[in-house]
Amino acid sequence: MIVRVVRGDPAGNITAFVLDPVPPERRTEVAKGLLRLPELGAEQVAFICPPRGDADGRIEMSGGEFCGNAIRAFGLLVARQRGIAHAVRLHLEISGSDRSVPVDVDPEGGCARARMPLPHFVRPLSVGQLKGTLVDLGGIAHFVVSCPPDGAVMDLAEPAILAPREAGGCAGVEAYGVIFLHGGRMTPLVKVPATESLYWEGSCGSGALAAGAAESRGISDGVFSREYVQPAGTIRVELTREKGQTVSACIHGAVTLDEPITVEIE
Repeated sequence: MIVRVVRGDPAGNITAFVLDPVPPERRTEVAKGLLRLPELGAEQVAFICPPRGDADGRIEMSGGEFCGNAIRAFGLLVARQRGIAHAVRLHLEISGSDRSVPVDVDPEGGCARARMPLPHFVRPLSVGQLKGTLVDLGGIAHFVVSCPPDGAVMDLAEPAILAPREAGGCAGVEAYGVIFLHGGRMTPLVKVPATESLYWEGSCGSGALAAGAAESRGISDGVFSREYVQPAGTIRVELTREKGQTVSACIHGAVTLDEPITVEIE
């Protein structure tokens, strides 16, 4: 199968955007093929689809998950496709969210800001001797811990993350990760079962939001704002808290886009 692809780089979270229509039943196959291509170096794949409502565009991630970085990069891609050179607000649809996402795009400055879905819950979680915070964002969930990055934590935490919801877990999410906060840096490890992928990601937008949600739990009222420096990029998180609840959330950071290329998936 031959498809046209744009390589997007939202703060280091390399995303392959498939420009051509791909039937849903073939997306896993195509995504796996693209993830194997060294020239892309992609960590995830997004398929551009017709919007279901009156949004400016829609993407569906290969695993059906929500991705804040992908929707930011898609905003810049839509602006480029429409020949928009000035700052603009777009409303975009993405898998893992039942509402369109407002995305503020600055093509000249090479950055984008996305309004994020509010956490379904933020609660303490202990895995063995490791204490952290489980954040459910709907289409994706993250376990936020303060310790050096260690892949073994995913194996330990996975059963608790995927526990039934009545037991405090996030069963049914399309993707999940462990977010390591250590030494002033954030390192995301993210798993997408549908594509059998497990990546130490260059950056993770939803992971940064989860870290912000975990670290702002003690704030009753006010704005929490922090930059999360990740292996390949930096994302700023802004959360507004009222009466101990998060009432608005956004992430923003740099985005670059390559020119479209044509690839063949074997």
